[in-house]
Amino acid sequence: MRSARSTGSALAASALLVLTACGGGGGDGGGGGGAGGDGEAPRIAAVFSGTTTDADYTFLGLQALQAAEEDHGADTTYSESVQVPDAERVLREYVADGYTVIWTHGSQFYDATVAVAEEAPEVVFIAEQDTEPADVPDNVWVLDRNFHLAFYPLGVLAAGASQSGRIAYLGGVTLPFSYSEVHAVEQALEDTGSTATLTPVWTGDFNDPTRAQQFTSQLLADGNDVILTSLNLGAVGAFEGVTDAPAGVLMTAKYTDKSNLAPDRYLTSVLYDFTPMIDEILSSVEDGETGGYLGMDYERGISLQPPANVDQAVVDQVDQAVERLRSGEIEVERDVTPVE
Repeated sequence: MRSARSTGSALAASALLVLTACGGGGGDGGGGGGAGGDGEAPRIAAVFSGTTTDADYTFLGLQALQAAEEDHGADTTYSESVQVPDAERVLREYVADGYTVIWTHGSQFYDATVAVAEEAPEVVFIAEQDTEPADVPDNVWVLDRNFHLAFYPLGVLAAGASQSGRIAYLGGVTLPFSYSEVHAVEQALEDTGSTATLTPVWTGDFNDPTRAQQFTSQLLADGNDVILTSLNLGAVGAFEGVTDAPAGVLMTAKYTDKSNLAPDRYLTSVLYDFTPMIDEILSSVEDGETGGYLGMDYERGISLQPPANVDQAVVDQVDQAVERLRSGEIEVERDVTPVE
């Protein structure tokens, strides 16, 4: 996009999917509040923790930003590779530049977003969280990612796919949303009557392929034959770790289709799409609603890629679980209790 700002070094994302570059907005349009509510096109700035070429979480943010240009006539810009300590500074710069809607793509930016939102009540902020927080400023939209809902069917899938009865969860950093993913898998194992054991581990970094590969090798040595990953760029290393594994070893991914990394070892990916969420929020802002709460679910934003390399009976069981989640028949507890 023409007005992209780089605030850090780029990730080495070339090992992931090959992406096509898309055009974008930018420019020096007028500022002021209203975010399009007064008939003017919104000026939207996004803050990303990674690079838009990561074929992962940041790229999904870029897609939603581009859709806002097309569907709402928005003038957009973004900053890449923003570190948490720099977030408030970047947000204040966008406020000073007259952007009317500012979106922070990642829950690590939530506190900074709320702090700056309280200073700039004329600007609408979109902040991501993994719960419905209290004491939210009136000019903040909370976008709840509901990762626990996404991981429940992965637990159903892992229970059906595992031959050893040993399942692993490979995360990046021990954060509340990560704990909720682990507990959602545990609930799925219990609900299905599975006797499989779940071993959760964290590499300490969502974007370190080398550490992810090392952890994957150890998990395989310990007898785990299904690994559920909750990683960004680190997923590249995790899939490298299972490439030469014995038959029957399978792995899942998150956010985007990563089947190209190890087709014979690929189970599925829980897919995320922020486009409908940002569209709904912008439409509400245009109607005068400057703040609120919007949670992702299987009707908007979350979907499961059709499972591969497993029997159809397992696929059917997973499909049924997703339908029951969609209908509300299954309720997944959001349990953020730390995992020992």
